[in-house]
Amino acid sequence: MVLQSAVSLISWAAWALLTYQIGVRLMPEAETRSDVGELLRTIGFAAAPGMLRIFGVVPGAAAPAFVITAIWMLAAMIVAVRQALDYKSTARALAVCIVGWALAIGIAFGLGLVFSPTVS
Repeated sequence: MVLQSAVSLISWAAWALLTYQIGVRLMPEAETRSDVGELLRTIGFAAAPGMLRIFGVVPGAAAPAFVITAIWMLAAMIVAVRQALDYKSTARALAVCIVGWALAIGIAFGLGLVFSPTVS
């Protein structure tokens, strides 16, 4: 349980930092003014619906709880990125979230390959 919490916290921070770099350096708008702290706060609030995943302990509720909270968190993340990075376009915020998510998944997959036990 402690390991899962640590991995979740590290994943959140990594996704926030990736999102910051993508949003501020690769895909900024003219009005984009932000810092890491602002993005960490807004993404932290966007991740709050994930707390409802506790209902996954109820038999038969794990999959619906995960799907509903994942969609809710993604929508909140898009709004958080749009606000924190001072974007006028929701489509740009969506693109930043998708690119950040894809990179975070790729990094996690790579780390999993490096640190996973070998199966013989």
